[in-house]
Order: sequence, then structure tokens, then C-alpha cells
Amino acid sequence: MKAARPLHPSAPDIFRILIVDDHPLVRESLKKIIQREPDLAVCGEAADRDEALVLAASTKPHLVICDLTLKSSHGLELIKDLCHQQSDVQIIVLSMHDETLHAERVIRAGARGYISKQEVPKKILQAIRHVLSGQIYWSEKAAAHVASKIARPSRPARKFSVDILSDREMQVFELFGSGQSSRQIALALGIDASTVETYRARIKEKLNLKSAVELLQYAICWSNNPKL
Repeated sequence: MKAARPLHPSAPDIFRILIVDDHPLVRESLKKIIQREPDLAVCGEAADRDEALVLAASTKPHLVICDLTLKSSHGLELIKDLCHQQSDVQIIVLSMHDETLHAERVIRAGARGYISKQEVPKKILQAIRHVLSGQIYWSEKAAAHVASKIARPSRPARKFSVDILSDREMQVFELFGSGQSSRQIALALGIDASTVETYRARIKEKLNLKSAVELLQYAICWSNNPKL
């Protein structure tokens, strides 16, 4: 098979890609899609943040594809760590989470693209090549959402919207909505249970919720309908 032409004159003949996802079947499916391309190669696979950072340090990938939900951490933290560890690495988030809620956050964290796991292989490859060429990849849905926010900056944000939560507060809020306890959240995010309680108090205050029960109810309702 004839090798594909590099994306630009200074590009390498083979782009190394690291896959980070806690589901082996997802990693295997992605690997098959990528390995069909003559100028793309999977240089490693990881299921969590620590393993991903070790592999990234040793393999120096040009691109990392990661999920937001990992075994013992959150993808946003991994993105920030990877950017600090290797400033020139490109990152794409491939996730089932609602892109209108998370795409802007992952770009702010340092990623260069966001794509849904529901997309067909052709779209995933399009996102990979788009980011490797130095551009940011948005789906039409995410791009329209961000554009609408920019076009109407004077429009007041809905009071007590989850948009006002910090990245870490949002992670804790999502995990509460999935039914996890403070102890489970602490383990998942690698923080103390007391720190989770601090975040919970801040979330209640920002969302104007009066009790832990109200927070839990709202988090569960939100997880089923993120447009709330």
C-alpha cells in the first residue's frame, strides 16, 4: 500500500497515536480504525490517567485520544496533565457525554477536538486529521452551541445553571448524578472525602440548593436531562 502524503511538509511519515479509554472494546475498535491508515499508528493503549501519563512520556505521541470517564480519574485532569508534560501533544476527546456541555470545557483545558462515540469511523478519522493539521475540531452541534453563546454575549445566563460550576465541581456533580457516594467520588478523582464534601457545599451554594437531598435529586435529574 502506498504511504499517504504527510499533512504538511514538516509532518512525520507516521503519526503516533495514544488511546486512553477504560473500555477494552472501545480501544480495540479505535485501534482497528486507525491502523488501516498507512500514516497513522497506535503507539500505546491506557485505561487510566497514571498509565496514560507513563505511556505518553515514553512514546511521545503526536496525538492522544481520550474519554472523559476513566477508571480512576476524569479526562479533564488528564488533558491538563498531558499538556503540562508534553506541550506539543494534540488531544481529542472521544466521549458519550453531551458535547454541548463539555466540548467548550475540554478545549479550555487544552484539547484540540471533541467527537461523540456515536460517530462513524469516517468522522473519527476526519477529526484526527483535522487536529493533526493544527486545527480545532468541533462537531456542527458543538460549534453552533458555542457560536450562539458568542453571538449573544449580553443575554443573561440562566440563573443557577451548571455552566457556573468549575471543572472539578462539574466532575463531582456528574458523579453524584450517577449515584456515587462521596467516598466513591473521592476514590474516582484521587482526592480526600473531606474535599468532596467541600465541593458539594460549593455546588449547593452556586446552584442555590438547600440540602444534600436537593443536590442529589437535582444531580440525578440533570444526568437524565442535561438541558435542565
